[in-house]
Amino acid sequence: QVQLVESGGGLVQAGGSLRLSCAASTSIFSINVMGWYRQAPGKERELVAAITRSGSTNYADGLKGRFTISRNNANNTTYLQMNNLKPEDTARYYCNAGYGSSWRGAYWGQGTQVTVSS
Repeated sequence: QVQLVESGGGLVQAGGSLRLSCAASTSIFSINVMGWYRQAPGKERELVAAITRSGSTNYADGLKGRFTISRNNANNTTYLQMNNLKPEDTARYYCNAGYGSSWRGAYWGQGTQVTVSS
């Protein structure tokens, strides 16, 4: 079982920045894909960005350029740098991980809240 723990969320003014972190706890195999998804009240969970162990990335339309995903394979941690935040970015952000080739993995963290005020 993979344990994912997010941190770094909070309240920020529009135009500000946040850096989210997700630490994965696993001791058997290396995780292939790690990513970030977000979900606002009343809406479906949607992709923000994902990254493979080899460094390939997948960003949601309209987010590349403001958001940057990265990872440290040595400590099984992924990061999401969010710049120029907008009120519409307000959501709970979830870390995601998987061993397969699909962008969306089977494991989820509990999420961290990001609230952007105008």
